[in-house]
Amino acid sequence: MGLIGLNLTVPHKLPALEMMDALDESAREWGAVNTVRFEGREAGGPWRPLGEWTGTPLEVRAHGFNTDAGAMARALQEELGLSLAGASILLFGAGGAGRTAALKLASEGAARLFLVNRTRSKAEALAREIQARYPKVQAALGYPSGAVELVLNATSLGLKPGEPSPLDEREFCLRRTAAVYDMIYRPAETDLLRSARAAGCRAANGLGMLLCQGAMALELWTGRAAPAAIMRQALEESVYGARRAGY
Repeated sequence: MGLIGLNLTVPHKLPALEMMDALDESAREWGAVNTVRFEGREAGGPWRPLGEWTGTPLEVRAHGFNTDAGAMARALQEELGLSLAGASILLFGAGGAGRTAALKLASEGAARLFLVNRTRSKAEALAREIQARYPKVQAALGYPSGAVELVLNATSLGLKPGEPSPLDEREFCLRRTAAVYDMIYRPAETDLLRSARAAGCRAANGLGMLLCQGAMALELWTGRAAPAAIMRQALEESVYGARRAGY
């Protein structure tokens, strides 16, 4: 179709792994593809992004990348000023987004991950994977008894009006954390983020992560630095209908 690339979201990220002609280390590391770059070459020549071609290559392939993990880490740093090394983190979700988040947090040197998931068996499997791949990281099931540096929601709870927060406030008080990040960006403020701000926490939604994913994808497709400030303004106007400070 002449596309230079595309982005994928659920439920396509995992099936795409088997459909790519080549996988970047990021896709292999996190086990999912959310960005595809189409590349071409002449007979026996090097593969180059289609965005660099002026003619028509003899061969075309799909090269899979994952920008989810890197975008999340970048957003946590930029939006919340958070250093992940040595951090204790309460993470909601052990599915696709939750698994990628947990593994990235572990790879960044988080000291302790507390995993809360509706299906306990998924959380157990993720804890085993973390301990196998990152043995220095403590992976535990359920809520922490003490304080943590970050509470992170990687579930879909909060997307629909009236949905409860993923947090059971009988198990954990938000005054025991410094920061809360919710990957959901529409609505701009979920019940979890509203409670976080009321508790005095630094809080951010997933719009920054979405922005970082888009910027990283654009750079992969074009080989040029992404105009992040312009992209943020356009993203806020598209998602919220107008520029909104703080989102």
